[in-house]
Amino acid sequence: MVQMQKNIFSVFISLANNMCYGGLNSLPLELLIIIVAEYSLTKDDVVGLCKTCRCMADLFPTLILYVLHAYKIDCLHPVKSISYSPNSLYIAVGCGNNIYIYARCGYLIRTLTGHGDDVTSIAFSPDGKRVASGSCDQMVWIWDAESGQQLRQLDGHTSYVWSVAFSPDGKRVASGSDDETVRIWDAESGQQLRQLNGHTNYVWSIAFSPDGKRIASGSYDETVRIWDAESGQQLRRLNGHTGCVWSVVFSPNGKRVASGSDDETVRIWDAESWQQLQKLDGHIDWVRSVVFSPDSKRVASGDTTVQIWDTESGQQLQRLDDHTNYVHSVAFSPDGKYVASGSDDKTVRFWEAELWQQPQKLDGHTDTVWSVAFSPDGKRVASGSDDNTVRIWDAESEQQLWQLNGHTDHVHSVAFSLDGKRFASGSFDRTVQIWDAESWQKLQQLDGHTASVWSVAFSLDGKRVASGDIIVRIWDTESGQQLQQLDGHIGYVYSVAFSPDGKRVASGGLDKTTRIWDTESGQQLLQLDGHTGYVWSVAFSPDGTRVASGSDDKTVRIWDAKSGQQLRQLNGHTEWVRSVVFSPDGTRVASGGSDETVRIWDIESGQQLRKLKGRTGTVYSVAFSPNGKRVASGSDDNTVRIWELKNIR
Repeated sequence: MVQMQKNIFSVFISLANNMCYGGLNSLPLELLIIIVAEYSLTKDDVVGLCKTCRCMADLFPTLILYVLHAYKIDCLHPVKSISYSPNSLYIAVGCGNNIYIYARCGYLIRTLTGHGDDVTSIAFSPDGKRVASGSCDQMVWIWDAESGQQLRQLDGHTSYVWSVAFSPDGKRVASGSDDETVRIWDAESGQQLRQLNGHTNYVWSIAFSPDGKRIASGSYDETVRIWDAESGQQLRRLNGHTGCVWSVVFSPNGKRVASGSDDETVRIWDAESWQQLQKLDGHIDWVRSVVFSPDSKRVASGDTTVQIWDTESGQQLQRLDDHTNYVHSVAFSPDGKYVASGSDDKTVRFWEAELWQQPQKLDGHTDTVWSVAFSPDGKRVASGSDDNTVRIWDAESEQQLWQLNGHTDHVHSVAFSLDGKRFASGSFDRTVQIWDAESWQKLQQLDGHTASVWSVAFSLDGKRVASGDIIVRIWDTESGQQLQQLDGHIGYVYSVAFSPDGKRVASGGLDKTTRIWDTESGQQLLQLDGHTGYVWSVAFSPDGTRVASGSDDKTVRIWDAKSGQQLRQLNGHTEWVRSVVFSPDGTRVASGGSDETVRIWDIESGQQLRKLKGRTGTVYSVAFSPNGKRVASGSDDNTVRIWELKNIR
């Protein structure tokens, strides 16, 4: 457990136990949240508290929410500025004329009121005890972050104030304004110390260097300027942007400066030579905010999206596109675990840093990858492609182990048997081929389909294979004999899946239906209607009680496998959903789609847990590793990618 001061912890436990007659709910909620926030309690800490204090068990479901970091805060007005506290536990949000201070869980702690117009910029002092704010009312204010009281009003600018920043020692505040000046103030007395003149248009952004000796400023005059913070002398003028410069920032190690502009680029500059090191292209609108990660290795920038970049290579690591309007402010949490973004869409969104880790990328196919599958031990990944091949990869080293050349047309589906001894592939050459999964010799070729084979699946015992063209066929894997022909779909069958007990098969197809069949009798048991587009993928949950389906209608739907009732509709994909799969524990579903994303969903709540984007084409197939810790995906960018999943709550 986090090492609390013993006296405070003892008082808290004593107070809680003495109130057991009314339950801990009698305690003010803000007190509980402050305890959680101030001591950086984790989920395990809260579990420990619940065991120590006999009345906390009832409160556990509520209190645990305040340990977690929020993923979104809804605001009443467009969000112009955000700032993390130095301990990463609070975030200040400039929204309308007010400043709102939230706990990391999204709980509103206090509201700072007093500005007469929109708050455009906010900054915590280095010790976290004060907040500076700039506004369209031409004022810079300094506030007590704990009480919310106004400490100082810095009066001098003659037009909108667009940017404020504390010096690293907290003794000075800098501000930039439409009046074309940068001003430096004494943070204690409120006295103006310097006025920096040189820009020929609005000053949109200012930033102190980590040693406090320099100030960078960005302006509508399309320049970045570097100033001596003590003398006020201009040291450098950085030219290169072809539009106004909305945002500037020093890297925490002091070696670089980043700037974002109307020219839709982010530029990285060397803070000694002042040479341009990188030009980051990828934005499609004005870049209004840039910020370095605490380790200086990444830059986050915002237009209508938030984009994450590697500062050394200039490579885009991630594009986060959930905002629906301009992003005015981005901020890394000081612990580097999150980036926050504030937008004109009236939301603040939070993104986990682990999502920016690049997946393993398996290169080798020369055409679209339609299907991927993990081996039962998780050590290998198989992929089928429009290049007519199946390839087997080492899931750790990314090395290609085998290339199976046997099909004469596109390979659209691959599957391992549960015992790992066999492997099946289905192709547009109208065959299903069964392979030995050790020697990779072909064991069987199943002939009989009259059209392209879109999908193959093994039964749990590995004795049968189901496949679909315009009908569903069930085969004996030993003899290669067809056992059943399930006829009912109108048009192509795009996906088939066995139930865990092998007694049922689910299928989805061109006719917009999902159907469930009895594998012994061949009778149709259920027809699941609801999708308004082709059903591209179906999957049974590991316990066989639910079926997931993905469709052209951009939804994933969860069905009761016995009654056929729709239990959930998962909305989030912006294009066709091409693949769905349950996690091994049945609590999550992964989906891939034409919107170039892989998404992870919580089945019970329907909440989207992850959106993984690192591809440049439609995701046709997704597969969980047997331990549920990784997801593989195949795409029309001709690659297989493997994603690590961590800390999914």
